[in-house]
Amino acid sequence: MSAKVVAITGGAQGIGRAVSYAFAAAGYAVSIADPAEDAGEEAAAHIRELGARCLYEHADTSQEIDVQRWIARTVEDLGCPHVLVNNAGILANRPFLELPIAEFDRVQAVNVRGTVLCSQAVAREMVKHGRGGAIINISSTRAFMSEPGTEAYTASKGAISALTHGMAISLGPVGIRVNSVSPGWIETSDWQFSGRAKEPHHSKADNDQHPVGRVGVPEDIAKACLFLADSADFMTGQNITIDGGMTVKMIYA
Repeated sequence: MSAKVVAITGGAQGIGRAVSYAFAAAGYAVSIADPAEDAGEEAAAHIRELGARCLYEHADTSQEIDVQRWIARTVEDLGCPHVLVNNAGILANRPFLELPIAEFDRVQAVNVRGTVLCSQAVAREMVKHGRGGAIINISSTRAFMSEPGTEAYTASKGAISALTHGMAISLGPVGIRVNSVSPGWIETSDWQFSGRAKEPHHSKADNDQHPVGRVGVPEDIAKACLFLADSADFMTGQNITIDGGMTVKMIYA
């Protein structure tokens, strides 16, 4: 149990899978919580092939009992997490006037409640084990810009951004840094369970929307998470936008 330990929610597919693989390659033991069992088992098997220890737990991180079970098993099998990446998130995109409140509540439960539950559980273990650590929340550029019909997701990401600076102040005295990453357009279709993965295709217009000349990939977010975990000792309560410059490009109709 000499390796550092990272706990990642939604770590089986998409951005979460790339983050899981990146931390494993960096020498971390990886604990994944995800409701997609086929993808979770596949991701865990690949991480073990990389030579890292990995635990996969089938869990709904909006449910306190699932979170408690996952973190207890993580501590027992791998050790107390040094890093938590709150990545799990869902969408419910509908015209605002047609959005069922139950769907709105479900998005907040997974994206916001889950972030709180997992952060509390991991922070308590960090305090119990007498050391600090890092919490990284995956927010979104949707926290500060929108398209029609995205209110449920936008509200959840705005809450995550606010939670980030709130938690940073509350957890700073116990040595826990809290930061967030806001991805822009990140292509994840080829980072799904192998039975559902698809080769991505982007037009010139898609790429040209980004000052860097391409759509983002999950590895872009994984690199930012590793930086916040290992190299940002004097950074807390901050957000890093990873969007290829898309949100700073002026658009005239």
